[in-house]
Amino acid sequence: MSLWILDTDHVSLFQHNHPAIHQRINAIGSQAIAVTIVTFEEQIYGRLNRIRRANSEDQLLLSYRNLKATLDYFKSIDVINFDQQAYGYFSELVRQRIRVGTQDLRIAAIALSQGGIIVTRNRKDFEKVPGLQIEDWTAQ
Repeated sequence: MSLWILDTDHVSLFQHNHPAIHQRINAIGSQAIAVTIVTFEEQIYGRLNRIRRANSEDQLLLSYRNLKATLDYFKSIDVINFDQQAYGYFSELVRQRIRVGTQDLRIAAIALSQGGIIVTRNRKDFEKVPGLQIEDWTAQ
């Protein structure tokens, strides 16, 4: 069975009720869908930044509501860790001088270690990673 790993952009689209993303997840089944701990890190970092920058009651309340919704989302999905095997892939990609941002390279390494398919709109970067399978569920 295939494992689809949602990149941060597809997680955000899902959280904003993108119909194509919801349709694919429903068709595949949530048991074959995962995210990486790196995506969790990126989303939490963004939510905490919004809280720090909130300058009104409404912004602060919304920021905390979004943080709670993000926590609930990540409690409901399989989150794959950046483990020793992923680190091995990551180190090899760095050694090969693959020109991709560090976070995306870590996500790619996790996907390679799991034999998973990255679901992303960021083809430009992820296509640079040898052997990585990619899909974009927003493309027609």
